[in-house]
Amino acid sequence: MMNNNSSTLNDFLAQAKPSQMLWALQDKKSEGWVVLDSIAYENTEVMPLWSSAELAQQHCIEEWGNYIPGEISLSSWFEFWLEDLNQDGVIVGINWQGDDNCLEMELADFTQALAQIESLK
Repeated sequence: MMNNNSSTLNDFLAQAKPSQMLWALQDKKSEGWVVLDSIAYENTEVMPLWSSAELAQQHCIEEWGNYIPGEISLSSWFEFWLEDLNQDGVIVGINWQGDDNCLEMELADFTQALAQIESLK
């Protein structure tokens, strides 16, 4: 199982590295972001993240029909998002698919991986 997870993460990082962007789903009106109940952990919320707008866009259907892919730069992830999500106890879903194979990661582990691809300007 672990090998599958590390390849999911590696693919994500490889795709996010050139753009230095993460993608999540944002409500067009309220500008709120999609966060949902974890599949793997009880009483835990997950923020799904994707490595490209195209992957995120595939999920803008049905209950998320009013959402659009919203970009989060790596620098703003480290500056703002990390602290906010940490306070709320939110974890992240990597290139989230919405099934039991979804890779859910602790914030610290994910951010540590991201730090390795953040290009120093």
